[in-house]
Amino acid sequence: MIEFLLPSLLAGLGISIIAGPLGSFVVWRKMAYFGDTLAHAALMGLALGFLLEINIYFALVICCIALAIGLVLLQRKQLVSTDTLLGILAHSALSLGLVAVSFLDNVRVDLMSYLFGDLLAITPEDLTYVFVGVAFVLTVLVYFWRPLISSTVNEELASIEGVNVELMRLVVMLLVGVVIAIGMKFVGALIITSLLIIPAATARKFASTPENMAWIASLIGGIAVCLGLALSWHFDTPAGPSVVISATAIFLLSQPIKQR
Repeated sequence: MIEFLLPSLLAGLGISIIAGPLGSFVVWRKMAYFGDTLAHAALMGLALGFLLEINIYFALVICCIALAIGLVLLQRKQLVSTDTLLGILAHSALSLGLVAVSFLDNVRVDLMSYLFGDLLAITPEDLTYVFVGVAFVLTVLVYFWRPLISSTVNEELASIEGVNVELMRLVVMLLVGVVIAIGMKFVGALIITSLLIIPAATARKFASTPENMAWIASLIGGIAVCLGLALSWHFDTPAGPSVVISATAIFLLSQPIKQR
């Protein structure tokens, strides 16, 4: 049992470590819909990887980063409101991905595992990609932590202080894209954003500083991963959705507690 669940546990805990602080920025900046847009676009990256016969993780990261950059450029033109733009990009990218997958005649793609995740099918190679991604995201977050916090609290004041606000916005978007790319196979494209949002929303109840909220969110995410894997093992439920249900249960149980 331990040998079977250990890779899944390590992958889930690795993702929760970076989902905590990054999810806090998603909550603070009200970027939940943006995360869903990237998650939908990840399916296009999956199809691109199979069509071009390149590494799936590389294709996912490239696709998510390209969409994030495209969103920033389109926001500058102010053609439509941001939520409308996100809706257009999300459903267009998802549809393009599904159409591209239909052209894969010689490749069998288990869409269910990518849409809803398959935590119990983790390989040592997968773990390598996860922890390389974790190390990269943590390094960038630590390096840009202060300007990210400053631009999140007040963009105008941060700009006066010399912070490149647009760069900070792009950094957050790119990091969300990387997390979605490495977490898609394990939690699933349709619910990966929930692992960013729910632990961070729960941690808000207990945190008195941004740093506290970040590490508490990571801790809650780790607990949800452990509970979700336990549910999956004992009741034969899908691992990814079980993790999300566990995180939701923790969130609901925390509601009666007075916010700090």
